[in-house]
Amino acid sequence: MELLKDYILNYGRVIEKNVIKVDSFINHQVDTYLLYKIGERIAECFQNAQVTKILTIETSGIPFACAAAHKLNHIPVVFAKKEASLITKQNNYRERVYSYTKEKYYNILVSKDYIKQGDRVLIIDDFLAKGNAAIALMNIVKEAKADVVGFVPLIEKRFQNGRENILSHYPQLNLEPLVSIKALDNDTAYFTEE
Repeated sequence: MELLKDYILNYGRVIEKNVIKVDSFINHQVDTYLLYKIGERIAECFQNAQVTKILTIETSGIPFACAAAHKLNHIPVVFAKKEASLITKQNNYRERVYSYTKEKYYNILVSKDYIKQGDRVLIIDDFLAKGNAAIALMNIVKEAKADVVGFVPLIEKRFQNGRENILSHYPQLNLEPLVSIKALDNDTAYFTEE
């Protein structure tokens, strides 16, 4: 997606060799023009997939999941929570996930009321790095006896082998990153030519 590449090149900041900061337009402040263009692009890719739910993990994927859901005929968005509350203590699917940016483990949970057998689930997240969060979300969908129709990371960091990790668990997955970064250096991101 050329628009997202332009945003990354113009507003993203490489902080270290594995980290690119996109908080001015994706995961702290959201650029609403980009948001709706991303929603349109995801909907185009999955318009014939009969998606019944979009699943993401809090918090950065939520706005983009909502934009895509709106374009896919207002389907529901479900987001995995990283902490239980009094309201969400029971009747959940649970998976343990390590966050490399926060350097800690989370027990993510999704209510069994919201992902059901027969659902056709599209998973959306801001980044694909190591693939652990995506695998955890897919495991939840599988446990619910629902189907994953695809996974859309907005930004794939190809050099961190998340794609290989995911496809070793789910080899038939329709993996559709909006952009794939093959390398980062002090000044910029270098994209794959897919």
